[in-house]
Formats: sequence, structure tokens, C-alpha cells
Amino acid sequence: MEKEFYQGNRMRLYRGMKENSLLVMFSGMEVRKTADEFYPFYTSRNFLYLTGLDGKELVFLAKKDGEGQVEEKIYILPPDLLKERWTGARIKPDRAADLSGIGDVGYVGEFAGEFHRLASSGRYQRVYLDLYKEDPSDREEPAHLLLGQIRENYPYLEIGNANILIRELRTIKQPCEIEAMKRAEKITCEGITAMMRASKPGMYEYQYKAVFDYVLGQYGSQGTAFPSIISAGKNNFCIHYYSYTGQAMDGDMILNDVGAQYDHLMNDVSRGWPCSGKFSERQRLLYECALQTSDHMFGIIMPGMPMKEVDAEARRYNAELLVDAGVLDKPEHIGTYMWHGGAHHVGFDVHDAVKAPEVIAPGMVFCVDIGIYHEEWGIGFRLEDNCLVTQDGCENLSVITPRTVEEIEDTMRKGFVPGIQAEIL
Repeated sequence: MEKEFYQGNRMRLYRGMKENSLLVMFSGMEVRKTADEFYPFYTSRNFLYLTGLDGKELVFLAKKDGEGQVEEKIYILPPDLLKERWTGARIKPDRAADLSGIGDVGYVGEFAGEFHRLASSGRYQRVYLDLYKEDPSDREEPAHLLLGQIRENYPYLEIGNANILIRELRTIKQPCEIEAMKRAEKITCEGITAMMRASKPGMYEYQYKAVFDYVLGQYGSQGTAFPSIISAGKNNFCIHYYSYTGQAMDGDMILNDVGAQYDHLMNDVSRGWPCSGKFSERQRLLYECALQTSDHMFGIIMPGMPMKEVDAEARRYNAELLVDAGVLDKPEHIGTYMWHGGAHHVGFDVHDAVKAPEVIAPGMVFCVDIGIYHEEWGIGFRLEDNCLVTQDGCENLSVITPRTVEEIEDTMRKGFVPGIQAEIL
């Protein structure tokens, strides 16, 4: 992304903020894994969406005055030759300014004093913070710690919810985001196709994952959009399965729910296939029901459609197909075989943090996810594609990945070709 993208995001955010306000955003802190080891750091997506800066312990401060004018500053980690020898070079002021478009760059040690002067100046009435927690038991982030300090030391300052404002911005994707997502789709297609071609009875789930990871590694360092879900046989009935220890036996379906990221934009694609390369009669029957349902959805999704109808209509339509096929006794019992919905938005997060829309609008990107789980037959899979809403309909961004029975079987007949070349971008 160019710095103009991040500058534009900030300008749109400022329009939603009240005058005489401060905005403080944090990139986040490392989380300890064990002993002296930390989990790989993952920058706050909202911070990244506003600044383009990917790194730990960074702070962004914006001041909006009574005339609507805004001043911005980024605080970065100071140079530390010893720490940088161990963990890599830290971002330099000029680079931070080039990436973010924010000309005023300081060091994080300056933030506390400068925030105190602003908070106690009498010029500001409100501080916007991103205080989101998925669950109340989630650990305290730097924004929550700052909130405690504000309540104790500056009780006259009101708190604004930056998370709500940013979610609204992230709901509609901009052209550069859509282009990045399309590139991520091509990478994901290469990874899934390679798994299909390598597939054979006796292969372990971790071997499928190794194939996928290898292919993504040919296209850059960002890698997977989320921990890959790759399972075989009975493990397909665990919706979010991450063990990779099972072995695919002849007759098993392989379920994968995977995605790549490109320029921080993500996708989420699911395909199912028989490990042997040939669908059985029952596998084909259930897969065709899922495929017809997915195709139906891509034929009716358009601006103005209620968002809740995406999952609801998918369940209704798939239920009718399963009843007609003699698999389901009554449409109202569809929950026997469809265990989840799937119309979640994708973008800077794979389950994108957007403002939940009542109706569909152009520029939204969300999943159409049709899962069928028939435990008695031992068949579980899902067919998940990414839907871009256009001015008069929608586009299946992941249609390039083999999705019909014929396309999958034809792909698997070609066999595995090692030495993937990164030419698609």
C-alpha cells in the first residue's frame, strides 16, 4: 500500500471525531510464550490500517483542535545496537515517515510526558482509544492501561470509542485493498492446487500443510492469513482443527480452510476433495449440493440485500437440495448437516473487524461458506469462497481455485509438480 492509503484512512477517521479531541493508538506488545521466548509479534490491525507501520511498541497520537485542524505524531522505539543485534534493526524515523505519511516522528519514551501536557492543558475534552476486547477475560492491552491512567489522573476527559469509528471505515474496501486481495487469492490458489496434486492415501495432514506452506513461501514473507485448518476423515468434524496429526486413508475427504495474505490483506478459502482423487457417489452427491448452493448465492447477492439473508438463504437452499437428494428428511432439520454459517467479512483480518451491516453494499468482501458434515457417512467438508459486492451484483474472487468435481479431479490427475515458481504476481 502507498502512504496515501493510510493518510486517507486517517482523514476519514478524523471526520468522525469530535473537535478538541485526542486519538491514541498502540501497535501492541509482545506476548510471552515461555521462559525467555515470545510469540511472533502481530501488529494491531487497526493501528496498521491507520499508519502502515508494522512493529511492536509503537504509538500514534493525533490532536484535533476546535477548528477541525489535526496534528499527528508517531512514536517509535529508539536505536539500541545491542537489542538490534539480537532481534533485528528497528524502524528509523525517515522510514516511519515515508511509510505512514506522518512527518513528526519521536521516540516512545517521549509519549507519556507529551500526553500529560496535552491532557492537562485544558484544550481537549475527549480521548479516543481502541478498547476492544473479544472477551472480558482477554489480557489488558496498552490502551486499557492508558484508560486506567486517564480515569485516575484526568477524570475530566471523556473517552471516545475509536474502534467503532475504524470498523465503519473498514467495512467498505478500497480499490487498492481489493487488488491486494486478488493477489492473495492467486497465492492461495497455488497452495490449494499443490495440495490437491500431492494428495494420496496414506498422506498425513502435516504433509498437506507442508505443501501449502512451501508454496506460500515462494511469494513472500507474509505467509498464511491465519492458522491453516487441514484435516482428513473423522477430523473433518472438528470445525477449527489445528493438530495436523491424522492420516488420510483411502475413501477419506480432505478438508482445508486456508488463506494467504498479500500487503496485509487476507482471504479465506475452503475446498474439499477425496484424498484418492476420485469422488465416491456419496461424496459427489453432497459436494454437488454444496456447489449448487454456493453458485445460487453468487447469483443473487447484490447491493441492498439484507446481510443476514446470506446465511439464511444458503441454509434454505441447501436444505431443499438435500431433501430432494433423499439425504435430509425435512428442511427444518438442516442443522443436522450444516453446523455453521460463514458470511464473515475479510480484509485486514480474516474475520474482519467491521461495523456489522444491515444491508449489503458495493465494496464489501465477505465469505460464502457452505459446509456439509455427514457423520454417519464419514463425509465432512466445506466450500468457501470470497465474495466481492459490485455495483449490480457480486464477483467470486476465489473462483480461480478448482471448485467443481470435474475441476478438482482433473487437477488431481496431473500430480504434484515440485519447484513452484513465483510468477503469478
